[in-house]
Amino acid sequence: MRNTLMVAAIASGLVLTGCVTDPSTGQQRLNKTAIGALAGAAGGATISKATGGEKTGRDAAIGAAIGAGVGYYMERQAKQLEQQMAGTGVTVTPNANGNIDLVMPGSITFSFDDATLNNSFKPTLDKLAATMNEYNQNTITIAGHTDSKGTDAYNMKLSRDRAYAVANYLSARGVASNRINVVAYGESRPVADNNSEYGRQQNRRVELTVNAPQSVR
Repeated sequence: MRNTLMVAAIASGLVLTGCVTDPSTGQQRLNKTAIGALAGAAGGATISKATGGEKTGRDAAIGAAIGAGVGYYMERQAKQLEQQMAGTGVTVTPNANGNIDLVMPGSITFSFDDATLNNSFKPTLDKLAATMNEYNQNTITIAGHTDSKGTDAYNMKLSRDRAYAVANYLSARGVASNRINVVAYGESRPVADNNSEYGRQQNRRVELTVNAPQSVR
């Protein structure tokens, strides 16, 4: 019971100190540092209980500290990426899992039906590589997507080639290859209607996810 109350107290403190006001809505929300701390506190307490520990409150506090560090690390990184990608056509969206999603439309990254990076897009990737090298605790997942034109097999290959083109460019700019995971989805994950040209443009994309680390050094 005492441990449960301690965990609750830690969580309450994090909520009180981690609230920020959204200037566009006037509503309060938790910032990412507080969200990371809450997740860390819960994880620390759960692990302690599962292993029969008698210091659940202490482990929750340790988990909260680690989680807060990760949350702050990701928050700073997201702000830097948002500034760097402004005006480039790349969208930057922190997601509910604590990761950061970047969507790179095919219209700015590649020519139609081609997996060669546009020269005009390379300066954007240079900025991205610089940030990935600065924040080197993350792993990165690069996913290729296409529209529905062409065969499934062709689209799968094209999406893979495009994802690898981005991955190889980042690696050439110093991002360690063991931090990068490449996946290809072809036409299987549309975000818009493939029956219109506008929809097909939306579906031709490369998505890059910056994955939050378990801890930061």
